[in-house]
Amino acid sequence: MLDERYKDDSSSQYTLGRIGHHKVVMACLPAGLIGTNAAATVATKMVFNFPSIRFGLMVGIGGGVPSKISDIRLGDVVVSQPQNGNGGVVQYDFGKARPGEFETTGFLNAPPIPLLDALSVLKSSHLLGKGRLGEYIGAATHRLQFALETTRTDMLFESNYEHNGGSTCEGCSKERLVERKPRDQDPAVHYGTIASGNQVIRDGRTRDSLSSKLGGVLCFEMEAAGLMNSLPCLVIRGICDYADSHKNKAWQPYAAITAAAYAKEVLTVIPRDKKTTTNVGDDAIEAV
Repeated sequence: MLDERYKDDSSSQYTLGRIGHHKVVMACLPAGLIGTNAAATVATKMVFNFPSIRFGLMVGIGGGVPSKISDIRLGDVVVSQPQNGNGGVVQYDFGKARPGEFETTGFLNAPPIPLLDALSVLKSSHLLGKGRLGEYIGAATHRLQFALETTRTDMLFESNYEHNGGSTCEGCSKERLVERKPRDQDPAVHYGTIASGNQVIRDGRTRDSLSSKLGGVLCFEMEAAGLMNSLPCLVIRGICDYADSHKNKAWQPYAAITAAAYAKEVLTVIPRDKKTTTNVGDDAIEAV
């Protein structure tokens, strides 16, 4: 998704480049490490190495929570946005155990105002049919020679129907599929609460129960809660499964692309702050 990539011989830990008029620094979690603690460690090191970072975009994949209110499908994009008294991200495995319920405690910061302003701009742009999400997705899939045909089977099963074994859902009963209307917008972008924690959710009933207790969430993921109070951040997730027993990795590459494409679109509408720069090698990096 970079418009330009900068050469940096000093470290292979970060990727430096430019998107639009923003200079950016990117980092991934170490191979094999997941969870809020790993994310917090990476963010802390990044802020130390690039002290003039203005804000962060936490981009990756997540498990969707489809509902009657939110028609979330594989490949869709979910973006953290403050609502219901939270900052857009809630940590579902941190709180107090009470008789018959689990009460989440603490508060995770909301994204900074420039990022929330960007969301408003993009919402209007998409409603007017002027968004560039499809353009960026198309360019990435072409460049990576990614075959969409391998992931076009989007099946949502009833939440109480367990997977019948195997790496695919070929052996699962099609009679237990949830019927959904065709739609002409692919992918769609959803704004609201993202649930973050250190447990992989792979059960439809648990997914729906947790979502209900948290006031309704759009997806589950495992890193964002480690960042929100240490790095001003917007969380962007491409939906790769439904956080149920039918989850597999087939949609992960495409979901990662859709999330990255939306992140690029966000940066294109944020004004550059010329006062915020830091030097990396011979280049002045406006770190994002």
